[in-house]
Amino acid sequence: MHRLKNKVIAVTGASSGIGAILAVRLASLGATPVLIARRAEQLAEVAARISGPHLMLQADVTDGEQMEQAFDTILRQYGRIDGLVNNAGFGLFKPTLDMPIEEYERLIEVNYLSLVRCTRLVLPHMLSAGQGRIVNVVSVAGKMGTAKSAGYSASKHAALGFTNSLRAELTGSGVTVGSVNPGPIDTPFFDHADPDGNYKKNIEWFMLKPERVAEAICRSLASGKADITMPLTASWGAKLLHLFPNLLSEAAGRLLNKK
Repeated sequence: MHRLKNKVIAVTGASSGIGAILAVRLASLGATPVLIARRAEQLAEVAARISGPHLMLQADVTDGEQMEQAFDTILRQYGRIDGLVNNAGFGLFKPTLDMPIEEYERLIEVNYLSLVRCTRLVLPHMLSAGQGRIVNVVSVAGKMGTAKSAGYSASKHAALGFTNSLRAELTGSGVTVGSVNPGPIDTPFFDHADPDGNYKKNIEWFMLKPERVAEAICRSLASGKADITMPLTASWGAKLLHLFPNLLSEAAGRLLNKK
């Protein structure tokens, strides 16, 4: 983790959940976190928990102009961006036919296109410097689909596909790309994704603590690992399903239908 000391690291979705915990943790490790989110009041509350150097920027990841201005501000103030954590995202769990097309579009816009947008804005500067680290917080849903999450899972599959392809593209450039793919996490994510609370109740025993995920993101930033999928049971489950889709798909569909 000592490799993160004095690094300027931008974190999207930093006003709550994993992003907020991550920003505070990065500061404790000696990094300079740049907190980016839409909600100014919540963002200020997180920033108030950081005693070391940091920057707070109100911006919407779905707005290209706002994000361009945000990254320009970081470069003017620090002269570089050492790391980018694309963490902003949301979930929505509904049967395929019950979800309007507008909600599919919103999932793709926030969970996938915004990740691409932020990456494209930062990447030229990292390539020019010959160094940098991009970590995309995706999901185990990017590796396997479950019932009532077709839209969400599709957006995460797209994000993971982009991450893996970009990693290959940047080989030898000095810029590295990783993904952190957690299973369900005990954060406000479920306030929107699961307003009735049924899914959360069914999987409470399996849910990750957000501090554990934030620590995994720090490890990814420091180590340059290509992929971290957690918990271990989800990682092995996704691998087995990819290896034996015809054998396991029906059983996995029944077992994972908790929404």
